[in-house]
Order: sequence, then C-alpha cells, then structure tokens
Amino acid sequence: MNELVNARLELFPITATIEGDDQNEWLSIDKIRVSELAQKYKTPLYIYDRATLDDAVQQYNAALKELYPGDSGITYAGKAYLSLAIAQWAGQNNLWLDCTGVGELEIAQKANLSKSVILVHGVNKSFEDLNAAIQKAGTIVVDNLTELTRLSDLAKNQVDHLPDLWLRLRPGMAVDTHGYTQTGQVESKFGMSVDEIKQAVKICLDSNLPLTGLHFHLGSHFHELAPLEPAIETTLDLLKEIKTNSGWEAKTICTGGGWGIAYHEDNLPHPSVKKYVQFISEHLINGCRNRQLDLPKLQVEPGRSLVARAGVAIYRVGAVKDSGIRQWTLVDGGMADNIRPALYGAKYSALPLEGIDRHFLSRTWIAGPYCESSDVLIEDLPMPNLQPDEYIAVPASGAYHISMSGNYNGARRPAVLWIDRGKVQLVQRRESLEELYQRDLPL
Repeated sequence: MNELVNARLELFPITATIEGDDQNEWLSIDKIRVSELAQKYKTPLYIYDRATLDDAVQQYNAALKELYPGDSGITYAGKAYLSLAIAQWAGQNNLWLDCTGVGELEIAQKANLSKSVILVHGVNKSFEDLNAAIQKAGTIVVDNLTELTRLSDLAKNQVDHLPDLWLRLRPGMAVDTHGYTQTGQVESKFGMSVDEIKQAVKICLDSNLPLTGLHFHLGSHFHELAPLEPAIETTLDLLKEIKTNSGWEAKTICTGGGWGIAYHEDNLPHPSVKKYVQFISEHLINGCRNRQLDLPKLQVEPGRSLVARAGVAIYRVGAVKDSGIRQWTLVDGGMADNIRPALYGAKYSALPLEGIDRHFLSRTWIAGPYCESSDVLIEDLPMPNLQPDEYIAVPASGAYHISMSGNYNGARRPAVLWIDRGKVQLVQRRESLEELYQRDLPL
C-alpha cells in the first residue's frame, strides 16, 4: 500500500482497512467489504461507523476528566447530523443533544431522551419552537432580548415552569474559518452583545426566571485556538461585572463547539481534541481564579469533531470524460447530498472501493449529476484511471451533508447504514419517488 493510500486511510473511520489478495485490494469498514454494501443498498449511500463515534466521545471525556477539575459535560450538536439512530446513540453515551427548532425536538422526543439532556438553540425561535422547547427541553439558549421577553411573558401567563435558561453572548471576535461559518464576530446575526447580556440578566433576575448559564460560539470548523482566549476573557470579565453588580453567577459556561477535523490528506496531522480541551480548560481555570469566580460547569458542544470522521459517502461512477483540460469523473451524487464544496469550497479526498493497489497517476475532477457548474465534489485529485460502474468512497462525510441535503433536480435523499461491531443496519431508508410529491396538492 503506497503512502498516499495510507494517508487517505487516516481520514476514514478508525475501523477502515485495506484488504485484498494478489489480484485486488479493497476497502473494508469493520471487516465488511464496502463494495458489497454499495451493490446491495445502491448509491449514493452513507455509512456511519459506531466505533468511530464512540472513540470521539471517549477522547472528549478523557480530556475533560484529566484537564478540567470542575464539573463538565458534552452536548452533541444535532445540526451536524441528526436522525433517530444518532439521537439514541447520544443518549447511550450520556450526551446532551442540541436541537434547533420543533423538528429536531420531535426527533429527540421520539428517541426517548430525557428532557433534562435536551438543549434548544435557534437565532429566531418561533412561538411554535418556544412552546415545544418549554415542553420538551431542559435548557433553552436565549439568542436575543425579544426572545427573552416572549419567554418572560409565557412564564407569567401560560406556563408554570420554564427550562433552565442560558444567554448567548456574541463576544466580538471570529475564528479563522469560512465567513459563512463564523458566528462570534461583532456583525454576526447570532447572540447578544455585552450590553444586551447585562440587560438580559436584569430581566431574568427581576422576573425570577431560571437563568443558569452563559453560552458563546465563535464559528464552525476552525483549527487555530488563539481566538478562544479573548472570547473567554470577555466572557469572564462580563461575569465578574455582573456578579459585582447583582450577585448572580453562571453555574454553567458553554464555550460552543466548532473544532475542525481533517477532510483531506493535506490537513494531516490535525491538532487533537485534547489540545482543544486543554486550551479552554486552562484559560477558564486561570481566568476564574484571577477574578475570584467560582469554577463553573464546562459544557462543550461538538458536532463535526464527533461525527464527521465516522461517516463515509459512497458514489457510483457513471461516466469518465476528458474536456481537453480536465478529466471529469461523474458520479451519482453531489451537491444534493453534500453542498459543502459548492457553498464553502470544502476540500475532500476519496478512494476507490476496489483496485486500490492500482497506480494513482490520473488527476481527476469528481463531479455530480446536477445542473450546476458548482456541482463539483473534489478537484484535481490523484486517483487510478476509474471506469464507469466503479464505486468511490469519500471520507469525513458524517457532518453537514445529509443535514443540509435537498431534492434539487428531483434527487432523493440517500440511504444511511449503521455499522456496529460487524453488523449492518439500515437506519434511514432512501427517499421514495412518491415522497417527492406527497406534499403537493393538484391545481
């Protein structure tokens, strides 16, 4: 196996291996030959490996236990990928589940999760969202003063008890990531300014609302930790001022999530989860000590860094053609199930499912079938000379693919398989043709 294949294999689930004989080498996940799954379940197809998910949780738990002396917890960010199976897995791993809106709350409830571990986000929660959150969640992260006023009115007039409330702070700085996934900068649509947080705390205390925490989030898929330091300092300065003026202290601080992963072999080696947790822990510990603040519970909110590596997308090659400038490998999935390359310029890698022992001498552009020039999954990737009807696997496909998928050009959302200790289970079936028009009404 050559160095390029070895490097790409590190992007796949931890159970992925290259197996073979004198005639052929193929990709397996948890000892299951992936091409056989593609033939049986058809493509596009998504595969999630339970062992990789569990390993990611264990890395976070171990780092928090070693590095943070106070209470701590993990919230799985459902926006990365949420299904009944993933919600049940989160419950089995004692994770909280972050839901955005009434739809994700319904999935959490169907998974029989305890209300106490369900947390609700949303930049513009509707009355339907708020009412569902009050009934089904243990914590609501309040994004703005209008939302807080609505919750206060509900508490006065309609409900006996609200869930715990956290206020979302907009710290005023951004991490180094794509502009579309930055969330903490001054001009961001998310959260409240320092002055608005002060107003919100006063409203909560005056109205006897169950305010217990403060939350911030700087962005998604970042790799440099330095911007977290001023965000933590801003948060602790604010909490010190609030404590001095009102006596209120946050029982919980959530520093958000967004820690990145490696999508391409060029991203390797990627900084570890432990490095991320260590940075946050040290700055919280020292910052609280310097300000005479009690050490709060630390809640982290990863999505991508828990689930992305566990997922693999499988596509079938339909045609290979040469434009004279580029070789195009056209596959049966693309921007309908993975919008990230078109939206963010995300850079991926791939391996063929069979014949991995071939020479990777061809440079190809892998594109989907949709009527958009931006429907390009991977650019200029060294691969073997692929042929029609071959299958390829795209690693690190577990986050922000299916959760942002759609029906462009009449595409049907793909099937999803769950692999757990050598067993394969269909956890999301492929959308049917009928489902494309079941909501439609005739003229």
